[in-house]
Amino acid sequence: MADADPYWDFYVNHAPSNPDNQINNAIRAWNEGSVFPVKKDVHSPDVMSRHVKELVRFFGGDAAAIARLPEGHEYPFAIVCAQRSDYDTRTALGHGGQAAVQQALFVTFNLAATIREMGYRATAKLQDNADRVAAAVGLPPLKPFTHVELVHTDLPLAADAEVAV
Repeated sequence: MADADPYWDFYVNHAPSNPDNQINNAIRAWNEGSVFPVKKDVHSPDVMSRHVKELVRFFGGDAAAIARLPEGHEYPFAIVCAQRSDYDTRTALGHGGQAAVQQALFVTFNLAATIREMGYRATAKLQDNADRVAAAVGLPPLKPFTHVELVHTDLPLAADAEVAV
């Protein structure tokens, strides 16, 4: 049983002694690419929202939703990317415990880069309240645990819900 295996416990629960030994930090520190100077036409925000959610799944995300952010926010939308996890990523700090974080960062990195290539601003660097935004858009928790990352964007989308952040 994995729970009784001391090596498994170490792999899941013990953070690396050197943060450079975990990819999460490297992905979070990346320099975002530039926004393509010509915007692609978005004929329907509803259709674009479906495409964005399909992209999240294509890149390996488990669930997605779109939040309209309050007026005056730097970006009008947040794309909520949820990843199912076997462990609570806030406490299971080892490589195995952070697998869902790594996958979610891969998803948001690629999603934000794709949006920038379409000529719209997108960032996955603003992570102030991802869990609260996910709950506000009605994204159900994934069992046993859910890790959430956001992509903030000005890509014209149809929101699942308005969110007061």
